[in-house]
Amino acid sequence: MGLNPAREATTETALSDFSLVQQAISGNDKAFEILMRRNNRALYRAARSILQDDAEAEDAVQEGYLKAYQALAQFKGEAKLTTWLTRIVINEALEKIRKRKKESGTVSLENVLDLEIHLNNANDGKARADGPEAAAIRAQTRRLLEHKIDQLPAAFRTVFVLRALEEMSVEETALCVGITEATVRTRFFRAKSILRESLASEIDILFEDAFAFAGDRCDRIVSGVLERIKLSRASG
Repeated sequence: MGLNPAREATTETALSDFSLVQQAISGNDKAFEILMRRNNRALYRAARSILQDDAEAEDAVQEGYLKAYQALAQFKGEAKLTTWLTRIVINEALEKIRKRKKESGTVSLENVLDLEIHLNNANDGKARADGPEAAAIRAQTRRLLEHKIDQLPAAFRTVFVLRALEEMSVEETALCVGITEATVRTRFFRAKSILRESLASEIDILFEDAFAFAGDRCDRIVSGVLERIKLSRASG
């Protein structure tokens, strides 16, 4: 008889990375699957921050997992597994860049950077159901943030993603990227400054269109008023 799904999920959460690694080395594919699911988002974000391409980032993560699986016996638990895996995936992404000869200038606005939590936290803690307009605004804001992150210089982009989105420590980020902790701090500070300046200029432009009265809202109000005028005349 299988485990209760809720109990099985609790058991999986309780298992340490090192324990899962040992089980994976012994041929337990379920253990490796759990490890992948725990680290997928962090690794994808790291790869995409370098490659700026969804498909290539996925390939880099898959190739990184394959190399990690073959080298699991080398993981001694001295550092976090996420840090170890991220370093492998970053190397895969950099290898793809080297094969390209040059970085692509194409920017994709659709990726899985999960910025929803940041947008929700900015909502003053008010719980409310999102209507179509609110959802559209959130989606537009998310795309703007993703676009601005994509535009960061390559040297700053990965550091920003690991520090701000994945909330890695300075030490962990330095290990992943292969730079000094002082350089991590400098690049992160500079990345935030660039984003603030870029978003501020973009918002200044958007202010002109804030609470626009064209389109459906305008038509709806006009037609509503005209209808009420007609009713008033008919009743008068």
